[in-house]
Formats: sequence, C-alpha cells, structure tokens
Amino acid sequence: MTSDILFVYGTLMRGFDHPMAKLLAGNAEFLGPAQCRGRLYLVKHYPGLVVSDDPADIVHGELFRLREREAMLREFDMYEACGEGFPPPTEYVREMLAVTLADGSVSEAWTYLYNWPVTELPRIASGKFLEH
Repeated sequence: MTSDILFVYGTLMRGFDHPMAKLLAGNAEFLGPAQCRGRLYLVKHYPGLVVSDDPADIVHGELFRLREREAMLREFDMYEACGEGFPPPTEYVREMLAVTLADGSVSEAWTYLYNWPVTELPRIASGKFLEH
C-alpha cells in the first residue's frame, strides 16, 4: 500500500510539544479531525490503539497527508520502534485502517496499532487521548 495519509491519535497530534509532533506538522498537510473504530489504552504517558469490531468503540485523532511519504514513514517507524531492525513482536505495528472524517467521508490511512497485551492497561473510554 502506498498511501500518504497518516492517522495519529496520541503524542503526534497537533499541540503536543514533542519533536516528532513538530516533525509531522512541518512535513505534512493537516486534513482535519478523524476517527476510527478501536479501543484506546493508556500504555505509559502515551496511548495505544487496538482495533475493535464494536461500532461503539471510537478513537478520535487527526489525519495528515505526508509530503515525503517514504522518508516520513521511516522516521515514524523508528519513533514507534517498529521499523526495520526492531525484533518482533514490536510494541506497535503500522497498518492501514479505515478512518472517518468530520464530513462523514471514509478514507484509508496508515496508523500505528498497539501490538502487545492490553489486559493490565487502563482503557481511555472516551477514545480521546487529550482528555484522559
């Protein structure tokens, strides 16, 4: 898949004073708020998204169009420790996911899914990391 669209739901969102959030903001076009079907968990000081089949499970985030897709995805793969050279099972995996924009349109976007057990992690029931 060669999509240049990235869905973020945690520390990469606008407003975070984090070098990687600034890197994203400077190298991508903000497309708007979006949501996906999933459950959000508080891992440490950051969230983890796990997909869900339940229509009531919604995670809120933001959609970006990457200007230099390959270079940016490599950077974010390294940040999420799931790029080349990280032994599996990695904490996150980058996968394509259906996301819904504020206008109701549906798109496919890359996102980072949490890949480790969540049984001991607190769930962010609102699906909004900024409100936890």
